[in-house]
Amino acid sequence: MAIEIGTHKRPPEDMPEAHGEIPVWNAENWFYEDFTVGDKIRSLRRTISEGEAMQFNMMVMDLHPYVADEHFAKNEGVFGRRLVAGAQVFSYGLGLAATNCLNSFSYGYDRLRFIKPVFIGDTIYTIRENLSKEPKYDDMGLVRVSYSVFKEDGVLALYCEHLMTVKYQDPSAQQSSANRQAGSSEK
Repeated sequence: MAIEIGTHKRPPEDMPEAHGEIPVWNAENWFYEDFTVGDKIRSLRRTISEGEAMQFNMMVMDLHPYVADEHFAKNEGVFGRRLVAGAQVFSYGLGLAATNCLNSFSYGYDRLRFIKPVFIGDTIYTIRENLSKEPKYDDMGLVRVSYSVFKEDGVLALYCEHLMTVKYQDPSAQQSSANRQAGSSEK
């Protein structure tokens, strides 16, 4: 069963009823059971400008010559032009395809790799894929998703895996399943 991307069915209690019935964009009400391994979504594309790159560098105090010094990057740098900070590519890449699932919580990131450089003026997009899921706690399971950030020409620039804990819709069914799996592995 495919789930609807970008909407949820939890009406807010503090607004007019007619407004509360309108689906909210990008605030999903998915539970652990709703995540299907292999499902993918692709984001819109986004061009990274020089102004926002410098603003990001200043906010995080990243003044490395490769991201902040045009003269160095052109004349002494390996790439001949300024890079976008890796942390910015990571943040934008995830933000482009992140969902705002009301029932999930970040558990951490694995396998973060900066594969190809991203330069000021490059356009990026992200493909997110549900990789796996497993019961974890009494009330939440663990879902692993990948984020592959591509440059406009389809070259993979960044890859990482995001681990999320996600609430069960029916915790008792998940506990029964986990108990059956544990029992079969003991035999």
